[in-house]
Amino acid sequence: MFNLVVLTGRLTADPELKTTTNGIPVTTFSIAVNRNYRAGEEQQTDFINIVAWRQRAEFITKYFKKGSLIGIEGSIQTRRYQDKNGNNRTIFEVVVNNAQFVESKRDGAATNEPASYSNADASDFAEIGGMDDDLPF
Repeated sequence: MFNLVVLTGRLTADPELKTTTNGIPVTTFSIAVNRNYRAGEEQQTDFINIVAWRQRAEFITKYFKKGSLIGIEGSIQTRRYQDKNGNNRTIFEVVVNNAQFVESKRDGAATNEPASYSNADASDFAEIGGMDDDLPF
């Protein structure tokens, strides 16, 4: 059986890092994901609840903000609870296994995105010297 979700969407609010009573970092947020549509139809958007734990939560809250485009890979989880009126409720959310940048800094990603090989210039790299042409294999 598979429980795999892959989504690309925009954050609907700035993610906020919280900590459980056991000291585990967590963040919950939602992303807006556009549905496929045909010409002449109105585009529809789904708002999907996301939860990230530990290092993934820290990464998301550090580098993403409201409006950032994010790629999420995870699994669907359901939780049941009773609301304040005693009604049974069920929540569906995606638990993040992997999160990644989908757009470049120039395209509107978070301004504190770390440099990558695609947006670095030559001054970001150091020359490695003293290498022999004799390789041990």
